[in-house]
Formats: sequence, structure tokens, C-alpha cells
Amino acid sequence: MRLELLTKSENQETQNEIISKIRDLMNYKNLEPGDKLPSERMLSEKFGVSRGSIREAIQKLEFYGLLKSKPQSGTFVADIGQIAMNGMIEDILKLEDPDFKSLVETRILLELKAVKLASLRRIEEDLVMLQKALDAYKEKVLNGEDAVQEDLLFHLAIAKASGNSTMNTFMLIITPEIITNFEKYHVCDKNLAQKGIQEHQEIFNAIKERNPKMARAKMKIHFKTLYQYCYNI
Repeated sequence: MRLELLTKSENQETQNEIISKIRDLMNYKNLEPGDKLPSERMLSEKFGVSRGSIREAIQKLEFYGLLKSKPQSGTFVADIGQIAMNGMIEDILKLEDPDFKSLVETRILLELKAVKLASLRRIEEDLVMLQKALDAYKEKVLNGEDAVQEDLLFHLAIAKASGNSTMNTFMLIITPEIITNFEKYHVCDKNLAQKGIQEHQEIFNAIKERNPKMARAKMKIHFKTLYQYCYNI
């Protein structure tokens, strides 16, 4: 399994264009709070971009509470006034790209909470996904291959196991940027990757044993080197 990535500039530019067009669609088509947005396919054809890009833009607007998706029903405009809606979208478009240190801090804070929730809420299906991600990471590392994406897939599986959809969505939003910076700064060298196998296993064991205190402690240890590294850049 691979995570498909755009470059930072391409992704940001595409996201802003789609968000601006969705805003115009809401303004000029007079979509009211509670109205349904056109389907991803229709928006993709109308805006001339991929459905994946449409989905990412919608997820971003969902994250900020401007859109709401209902399973098997579609995406709807949130119950926010038009003036407030436009103002919030303008703020989103002006958001600065986070630097690597900010991303690391955010990820650490988020995952320390997520791993505790995962150890309390995980189901057997979550353990299966975590084990698969762990095995994929271990295989890549032992073969001397780059395992950055497999590492992050393990952490995404933890976010999903937390049972908190907002945490899961936020991890999906920041993951591509984290991968880009990992590759830029060569964060995961061979020694760290080898060490990561044992650390991942210990985190997995704590989640499996439903031990939130241990899960958080093991995650904190896992992030110690990364946190120090990013502040030495």
C-alpha cells in the first residue's frame, strides 16, 4: 500500500482553487445551510480536477465545520450564515503552510491522545490492520528499503483505532506534508528505522493489551528522537 502524494506547492494550489470554486458555487447557486453539494464526480468534471482532489478539499472544509458529509447521502452545507461562511473560507485560504517543527509538535500531541483512545476502543479489525502495517514496516526495514510510508501507515491505523473521526481526518490531512518533510530532512536513517521495529511492536502490544498508560508511555519514547531531531534542524 502506498500513499499518493502531490508536491507541497501543487497540492496547496489545487486545494485553494477547489475551495474557492466551492465557495463561488455556494454563493452564486444560492446553496442554503442544509442544501446538498453536487457529487464528487460532478464537481470533478465541472472544475477539471481529479475526484481525489475534490475529496481532499471537501475533507478540509469538513474539518473546519463548513461542510458535513452523511454516509450514503452526500455532502451538505453546514448551518452557518453566508457572511460567516465566506469569512471562514477566506481565512482558510490565507492559512500559512505549517513548518516541520509545528507538524511534529501537532503530530505528537495528537498521537499521544490517539494511542490512549486506541488502547481503550480498539476492536479486532483494528488489531489486524495494525499488525499488517507493522509487518509491512518490518519487512521494508529488514530489506534495507525506505519505510517512511509504512511507518506512517502504522500511525494512521492507530488514529483509526482511536474511534475519533476528527483525529483520523486530521492525521490524513497532515500526513502528506509529514512524509514530504521526512524525505527532505532524511529523518528516518537506518539505525532509527531498526529501532522503530521494536518501538512499534511495544506500542502494538500495549494497544492489544488495552493498557492506555503503557501505550502513551511507549509512544512518547517512540517520538523522543524525532522531537529532538526536528529541533536540531
